Amino acid sequence: MSVHEQFAEDLALHALNVLEGDARASLEKHLETCSACRQELEQLRGDTALLALSATGPKPPQRSRQRLLDAIAKEPRGLTAKPARGFNWWAAFGWAAAVGMLVVVIQLRRENSTLRDGMSQLGALLSNQTIELENAKRIAETITAPDAMRVELVSAKTPPLPRGKAFYLRNRNSLVFVASNLAPLAPDKIYELWLFPKSGGPPIAAGLFKPDLNGSATVVNPPLPAGVEAKAFAVTLEPESGPHDVPRGTAVMQSGA
Repeated sequence: MSVHEQFAEDLALHALNVLEGDARASLEKHLETCSACRQELEQLRGDTALLALSATGPKPPQRSRQRLLDAIAKEPRGLTAKPARGFNWWAAFGWAAAVGMLVVVIQLRRENSTLRDGMSQLGALLSNQTIELENAKRIAETITAPDAMRVELVSAKTPPLPRGKAFYLRNRNSLVFVASNLAPLAPDKIYELWLFPKSGGPPIAAGLFKPDLNGSATVVNPPLPAGVEAKAFAVTLEPESGPHDVPRGTAVMQSGA
């Protein structure tokens, strides 16, 4: 029997952490000078870990299972075989309990990861709802504020008359425009709202929009320069492809000066 064969069964027991006493001391002394046995011990420990997790994780390679079983099979068996040196069933039970705890920890980490993902999604949902609530509050304040500028736009043509109402708060840079009775658009056309400054400067683009099937449309808080005092509002019919920097199309409705 070679030296490596002599320690084969002890390596298997040591991989399970159940080898004790003189047998363990003798094996550890041998491992100090034998790289082959050290490598075999590390392989057995790796195989043991894979087998312990095979019930809850991916199936370990068949060669890992077989190599460990072959090593354990070298232990003496039957009534005539001598007892395994230093084998401690309480230690084996402790090892099994440790493996069980490892499986539980892995499962808990997976559940915690799922919980964190759920909390992240909930946080994003609450953030979106907060933004929507702020926008709704801003719209309500613009429409109901006592100092809001309220103007009504009327059609520049004969009936049916499109109508529009603009609610503008200069100090809050907030504008809400509601229109009705708008004619359906041609595929290449779009409506555009304009703000005419009281200072007499060029009209300011205040939003592009298309009506629904009932001819209704809304423009809410378009980007506008801060603090502009409005003299009038108007809606024109423009090419959808633009440009939309100044009115170029047909006037649809406008407010009084």
